[in-house]
Amino acid sequence: MSNTPTPHINCKPEDFARTVLMPGDPLRAKFIADTYLQNAKLVNNVRGVQGYTGDYKGKKVSVMASGMGIPSIGIYSYELFNFFGVENIIRIGSAGMLHPDLKLRSVVAAMSAYSNSDFGAQFGFKGNLAPCASWKLLRAAVEQAEKMGVTMPVGPVYSSDCFYDESKPLGALQKLGVLGVEMEAYALYLNAARAGKNALALLTISDNPFTGEELDADARQNTFTQMMEIALEIA
Repeated sequence: MSNTPTPHINCKPEDFARTVLMPGDPLRAKFIADTYLQNAKLVNNVRGVQGYTGDYKGKKVSVMASGMGIPSIGIYSYELFNFFGVENIIRIGSAGMLHPDLKLRSVVAAMSAYSNSDFGAQFGFKGNLAPCASWKLLRAAVEQAEKMGVTMPVGPVYSSDCFYDESKPLGALQKLGVLGVEMEAYALYLNAARAGKNALALLTISDNPFTGEELDADARQNTFTQMMEIALEIA
């Protein structure tokens, strides 16, 4: 019996490209489809989580939202990798600034992801996990950023299970050289590793949790174009 459609993705495997760009926000997915893809078709809208497939410079590319947090991207990336034949997922999201050299709108690439989540325990390893990006995608993204003249630091990020975290871990993570804090890369990288697929998180700095400086919701949705273009070019 076929595993598709699933409770979360209501289409056929051939409706998706081999590479899916995955913002958290469904409206960012729509913005990318409307702005960059030709002949974009809505292939999923279950629970308002919009997925589109179209053409970008002659390549078939899909873009679909992940929702917010490790449990949400854990579901969507698992199904795309394991049931829909997707080979590459590139998260294109926002992050809070941890490294002091970064600024609002800086683009970073997550080489690895630390987390306070227990998501990794399901895979049977009793120690701590810090899953890594696909080297193939990471190298391609770095080369593309250089072509575009974009300075894109590469390093670890922190995927938090909590948006409002009373334990206040960010100062300690900053001392360890972590670039930024977000909420999804850890699960994406682990699901890719388990499925034998490829994943990368490209992140635009949207706020500074130490100073309170931040971009508004419209800016996060519509202006992170450098990150989007790097991802599209390597898709």
